Amino acid sequence: MKNLRFQTLLALALLATVVAAYAYDDPATETEYTVNLATDGTLGTFLVDGEGMTLYRFATDVSGSGLSACYDDCAERWPIFFAEEIAVPAELEQTDFNGIVRDDGTFQTTYKGWPLYRYFEDKAPGDVRGQGVGGVWFVVSP
Repeated sequence: MKNLRFQTLLALALLATVVAAYAYDDPATETEYTVNLATDGTLGTFLVDGEGMTLYRFATDVSGSGLSACYDDCAERWPIFFAEEIAVPAELEQTDFNGIVRDDGTFQTTYKGWPLYRYFEDKAPGDVRGQGVGGVWFVVSP
């Protein structure tokens, strides 16, 4: 009888330990990045937003100018990317990200001076349908 009671208590203690381990949710250990990295077999590594959607640069923009050349119809097809706070994995430097105030008063995040955009045809994380469009849109390599 004592052996059965000991086994039962031991099993309950182990079960409680397992349940506690899975139930413990430490937000400090879960990092949500606003910019992350993805990899494509052809394109290599490139930047994505926090939901995994590809980020692009527009060759018509001038890096470091603080200006965007994409407005109106362009901005409908290429929505701007803006994150108020930037959290990145160790492979990226947070200081490479900044922001600009666009002519229309909205804010846009930049990477190494390039304004960042998404592409309206990208429907799922990792899609790169905007790569090379018009010879002026490119995924952003770190």
